Amino acid sequence: ARKGSRSIGVLAPFFTQPSFTERLSGISATLAHSPYELVIYSVDSAARRDGYLNSLAVTRRLDGLIVISLEFEDRLVQRLIERRLETVVIEFYHRDLSSITINDEAGGRIVAEYLVARGHRRFGFVGDTDLPDYAIYPSDRRLQGFRRALEEAGLHLADEQIALAPHGLEQARQQAHRLLDLPEPPTAIFAASDTQALGVLKAARERGVAVPEQLAVVGFDDLEIADYVGLTTVRQHLKESGRIAVELLLSRLADRSRPVQHVELPLTLVRRFTA
Repeated sequence: ARKGSRSIGVLAPFFTQPSFTERLSGISATLAHSPYELVIYSVDSAARRDGYLNSLAVTRRLDGLIVISLEFEDRLVQRLIERRLETVVIEFYHRDLSSITINDEAGGRIVAEYLVARGHRRFGFVGDTDLPDYAIYPSDRRLQGFRRALEEAGLHLADEQIALAPHGLEQARQQAHRLLDLPEPPTAIFAASDTQALGVLKAARERGVAVPEQLAVVGFDDLEIADYVGLTTVRQHLKESGRIAVELLLSRLADRSRPVQHVELPLTLVRRFTA
């Protein structure tokens, strides 16, 4: 058995992104009521990800580990299990580890169905490109669901209506301008994250395009700021995912005979001002 260190590790990329901050706040708040302290490991490359997973399994510095938005090979999963480092993953599914996921494709479908029902026929999408190989990015799956639902409604999202750039406010603002420069600009833009949706809203303001009368904007995440700016968005339960990850981890630490659990959190469209 592992010698107890009274420490829980969190392994994740992109700690500065708001969605990660909200997940971490859920983890931290839940651990505050336990005897465990939180140790954070930031990942900025595939080599660092694999190095941490290898070394943390061996060094026994942790009682348990929560891995956020990192996909890793089966051999590393088996190493964690063999070394009895209890691990829970968020945004990644593996049959042998407890997990918390959402259905990103279904999230894109929710947005398409809502916008079509509102009468829109010309669409744009702002998402991610130039993605590092060590992290999970859900943008592509959200686009896939969005595009497929539009096709089922007899509508087409052409390649020129898809604007991809490295994740960020400014990049999204620039991509929104490109979409709005099209000969037939979209009347609705779906952004793969709330951060990118804020960039789209800034571009609309700069052009004097009225939201939502001339342009509907929908985001994804439902960050705290979304409510303040009236952003219509898909709510995924970020803080809740952190809370559940801690609860799954602590329950297995208390009783190793408990089976691993796979939790898929629901998605809901939160209608506000922008669409």
